[in-house]
Amino acid sequence: MKITVITKEWPPAVYGGAGVHAVELTRALRASGVDVSVHAFGEPEPAPGVHGHTEPVELAGANAALRTLGVDLRIAAALAEQDPAPDVLHSHTWYANLAGDLASKLTGAPHVITAHSLEPLRPWKAEQLGGGYKVSGWAESSSYRDAARIIAVSSAMRDDILRSYEFLDPAAVEVVHNGIDTTDWVRDEGTDVVTRLGIDPARPAVVFVGRITRQKGLPYLLRACAALPPEVQVVLLAGAPDTAEIMAEVKQLVADLRAGRDGVVWVEDMLPRAQVCQVLSHATVFVCPSVYEPLGIVNLEAMACGAAVVGTATGGIPEVVQHEVTGWLVPIEQLGDGTGTPVDPDRYVADLAATLREAVSDPARARAYGEAGRRRATEEFSWTTVAQRTLAVYERALAPRG
Repeated sequence: MKITVITKEWPPAVYGGAGVHAVELTRALRASGVDVSVHAFGEPEPAPGVHGHTEPVELAGANAALRTLGVDLRIAAALAEQDPAPDVLHSHTWYANLAGDLASKLTGAPHVITAHSLEPLRPWKAEQLGGGYKVSGWAESSSYRDAARIIAVSSAMRDDILRSYEFLDPAAVEVVHNGIDTTDWVRDEGTDVVTRLGIDPARPAVVFVGRITRQKGLPYLLRACAALPPEVQVVLLAGAPDTAEIMAEVKQLVADLRAGRDGVVWVEDMLPRAQVCQVLSHATVFVCPSVYEPLGIVNLEAMACGAAVVGTATGGIPEVVQHEVTGWLVPIEQLGDGTGTPVDPDRYVADLAATLREAVSDPARARAYGEAGRRRATEEFSWTTVAQRTLAVYERALAPRG
């Protein structure tokens, strides 16, 4: 079977869970003997079977969504000329969906989509894309309509897909969870990295890792951290802001937090995996305050490093984090407008703060939850399992309908 993976993110430009998924799934499929080629945006690291596609110069300065579609057209054109054609096309996120959809029409190969997020449920993207948000929604909707199969990364995500796109056949929407490589993400008790970053390994620490976007809920966390005991450090590995506006908001909230306490460490640069592992290993608790999260690979990464997790009880997070087994889930009641905004933001912040205080008050309990999380990540979320389940979806995509 010849598979073509189509993705915006590929090393060295991997900044989110969708990129991690595309890379790790490709590696696991190849390890099982599957012929996989990759068509990625930009200029990926040179490697066999990996092809890069840059934005057309004619679209320089155009809306970001239009520049994305320009890359999609280039990918579709390249795949239409590929001989032999791939057996299955597999795209990730709206950025790449239209390339897969068009290439499927041109080659006859079935198109499989992995849904890592949904444009109708990310209205804050209008801050970033302006009118391009309607373009991204159109590209996603059109591609979903004609896809042979759609993979949701959680059961909650599947429910969201079927609510957002009622035209879909539920039988064609399947669940394959994200995975984690527990040989890469391992506990590191060393202190060289944390000391260099200004983290005191002798003090308790609440750690956040993620992009600065509305969906990740960082402003809620920063407000909640004001209620933590003074000895607790707040460690933020947070960068790649969606907009200047949310970056300005986060900077002000960090400044306000620092005005009332020490031990607030903010690292804006994307750190290598090994360094992130050491930071996670020294977390008393890892926190995922997302208001929209189809699954959350970052929670699996923290669990693989033996960190207990405090996560919002939304999306696919409860399918990963087991309350009072591998961590704690924070209740949230959300508006039905697709933003994920808490109905009562102050209540959510208070509940998040109370849960974090409980977590840091008993380090031994947090450590036991972290050990349970490591076992769960290893036993239930391996990329080998993800690859096997994805291959089964490919087989069903190739089977005649009816």
